[in-house]
Amino acid sequence: MDAQGRGRADDIDPADQWVINPDTGEYELRLAPSAPRSAVPGPRRAARPAPAGAGARGRTAAPGRDTETLPGREVPPPRRRRGAPEEPPPGRRGRRPVQKKSKAKKTLLWTGGIMAFVLVGTAGAAYLYLEHLNGNIQSVSDDGASTGGFSKDKAINLLLIGTDKRTGSGNAGYGDANSVGHADTTILLHVSKDRTNATALSIPRDLIVNVPDCQTQQKDGTTKVIGGSENVRFNTSLGQADRTPSCTMRTVTELTGITPDNFIVADFNAVKTLTSAVGGVEVCLAKDIDDADSHLKLSKGTHNIEGEQALAFVRTRHSVGFGGDLSRIQIQQQFLSSLMRKLKSNDTLTSPTKMIKLAEAGTKALTVDSQLDSIGKLKDLGLELGKLNTKNLSFTTVPVLDNPAETVKATVVLNEDKAPALFRTIKDDVSLTAVKAQKKKEKAAVAARLKGTRSDASEVRVRVFNGGAAAGSAQETLAWLQNDEGVTKSENAGNAEAALAKTRLEYAPAQAAQARRLAAIMGLSGSAMKVGESVTNSQGLPTMTLTLGKDFKGAGVKLDASSAAPDVDKSTANEVKCAS
Repeated sequence: MDAQGRGRADDIDPADQWVINPDTGEYELRLAPSAPRSAVPGPRRAARPAPAGAGARGRTAAPGRDTETLPGREVPPPRRRRGAPEEPPPGRRGRRPVQKKSKAKKTLLWTGGIMAFVLVGTAGAAYLYLEHLNGNIQSVSDDGASTGGFSKDKAINLLLIGTDKRTGSGNAGYGDANSVGHADTTILLHVSKDRTNATALSIPRDLIVNVPDCQTQQKDGTTKVIGGSENVRFNTSLGQADRTPSCTMRTVTELTGITPDNFIVADFNAVKTLTSAVGGVEVCLAKDIDDADSHLKLSKGTHNIEGEQALAFVRTRHSVGFGGDLSRIQIQQQFLSSLMRKLKSNDTLTSPTKMIKLAEAGTKALTVDSQLDSIGKLKDLGLELGKLNTKNLSFTTVPVLDNPAETVKATVVLNEDKAPALFRTIKDDVSLTAVKAQKKKEKAAVAARLKGTRSDASEVRVRVFNGGAAAGSAQETLAWLQNDEGVTKSENAGNAEAALAKTRLEYAPAQAAQARRLAAIMGLSGSAMKVGESVTNSQGLPTMTLTLGKDFKGAGVKLDASSAAPDVDKSTANEVKCAS
């Protein structure tokens, strides 16, 4: 058929050619009759014999009735009773009526492969046309700076990097015209081992850090060691001196003690194309904003933004908060939360057109490390991230202070009182949303262990084992307990039979008052206390057992800090907040 009849084949939206099979919940390619056919011929069908009883004039005998087809006149098909199932065409075997799946079940099938986070949210639809999308993916070597890639049976640490590079049309008005592409927006996304929760840690671009030496692979295949820098802005870990994303990965490891599994890099165009692909993202403002620098002009209230307007929103900072980069981080976190909710909504998940647009936009706009260089790997990552619930994804920022060395405050330094505890919380896979909390009854029982009377320190009788702490820890603790805390009835029991990750105090019910006193001295939480049986010490007297685990940091250092989330500012992805 010509172009005026049904339209050219290359004008057909590819989304219209993929339809869901209600029996399987999977997409299948259904080409229109005018679409090109395969060049490989299929087997020919044998000619169908004429029905018995057909005459030269087209008469066909039927039981109990004679019909005759007159020249120039067609016999209409027999009428079907209202509500009766449609009969199959002549000569074909009838099919059983298809049982449609419920809307809820269809939605469940859709959501299984959808990535929960914005920068990898596109891979859920990747199976539609893998080879085409594989050709879109750009990858850069991780240069040995990663763990070697995420694992399905371990916690995931994904480094998300947004650069200020101005490549692409329409970006001339943003960022530094001469920028080589610095780490302008950086988020370390930690997903728990059991996939019940996640923490998105924003790293300020103006944070003063030490960038380590970085071995990088050059475009010609050779390797080059780029020297490190001390006391520089974090954003110079990328782009400066030809540094690649693997250098940013090494800087994050040195800063936090956490080695990322993979990295994903996005530029200005990623924000514009991804938001347009989903039909816009809803954001909220507590006041009117007219920012000449970011080109954002929005009135107070809720708005649906995409494309250029979305990019202006995530880049604005002078009109929100205190006007600095930390204020911009908050507005970016709000934006990412909203975009994540949009990606996981039924409006997106049940739209073939949107899913294909997302897959196209994501694979073209993002650069991944060499461990994520295929749609198959991205889809596997998406299946893991898709298990998250938005209410259990916490956004927070590295705790910082104004740089005391500056008169005019332009950079920030690490808050040494709060940052180490937050890094340890993430590294130990502890949730900021406390979704791993025990049942109410169990929590009450744990809390009760710390409530009640406490014995005097002189009445506490305990044997101290080393169960994974540094060598000499048991003797160091014994000396501290006896000399500084008055726990004179204590003794060194040597090494434990097995190592423990967490320090543990075991005691008999009759020793509960002693256990509460020792827990207060040691800084033990109720979860570190185990009610069991007492043992006897060298004098044959009943005694408690204190086993120092791998979490033990030294005599006099409280142990309960690592067992709970630190007190930091945070929000969750299911919350709707208005920027002010």
